[in-house]
Amino acid sequence: MKKGKRKPKVSKANDTIDEMRLLGFSDYESRIYIQLLKSSPATAYEISKLAGVPRPNTYSALNSLAEQRAVLPVSENPVRYIAAKPDDLFPAISRQTSLLCENLENELADLSKDEESQYVWIARGESEVRQKIDELIESSEHTIWVKASEEVLNQHAAKFREVAGRGVSIHFILFGTNADAFRFSKNCFVYIHEGSGVRMGTADNLFTLTIDHREMLTASDKDGYLAAFTQNGPVVTMAQSLLRHDYFMAEIFAKFDKQLTKEFGPHLKKLRMATYTDEQIKTFKKRVDL
Repeated sequence: MKKGKRKPKVSKANDTIDEMRLLGFSDYESRIYIQLLKSSPATAYEISKLAGVPRPNTYSALNSLAEQRAVLPVSENPVRYIAAKPDDLFPAISRQTSLLCENLENELADLSKDEESQYVWIARGESEVRQKIDELIESSEHTIWVKASEEVLNQHAAKFREVAGRGVSIHFILFGTNADAFRFSKNCFVYIHEGSGVRMGTADNLFTLTIDHREMLTASDKDGYLAAFTQNGPVVTMAQSLLRHDYFMAEIFAKFDKQLTKEFGPHLKKLRMATYTDEQIKTFKKRVDL
């Protein structure tokens, strides 16, 4: 019976060399350092022969390694070298690299423009839109303002309850009438949209929210789910202002509903009919059964 051939062992030397390259060592420098770990001290001639590095390249690589304190000359005539201990060399490199990165971060920070906050990003599809809404809710640190229907808010109730539990203040403008369902804590304030909770026109989007007065999202389910979100200051301020005025209107309707209806008609009909587009008028009449 013939003996089977032994499979050659896979050397890890190439992997080690590749990793040293990532730290800035050249191929020759890596090979020389590894060879010196195996057999030190050694002359340039011996290193060249054992590491398989051309002699002229050996001298330049040794000089570079000596500058990095990766190898140390320990004798003269002829000069012999030893390798620095890995547990001394690489922690030192780590500290130097960390300090260098920190310095570069500080030096270059003033040169970079904070342009990300100027963009408006888009999320498409129900799954992606819902995920983005949950991410924004979860990221809130102190204040959320949101306007949406009961059905949509229920899809994110767990996230709202979670952030309310850690002290985030939440102000709901509710399309609906079940305000108690969203009073998750004493930090939650619910306002029924215009006193009736009815979505009036096409401008009443599916979902609008602001996070910590620094980020906003608005979503619509018309022609599929589509959301826009941004940290752009003027846009966030505009969204915050719209929500705040919805809050004003909810409180005004709660106190002066009869007077407003007498003066402007149900659901501010006179005001809306004078300013709505034909499409908005059609939607308004359908929703309030006029």
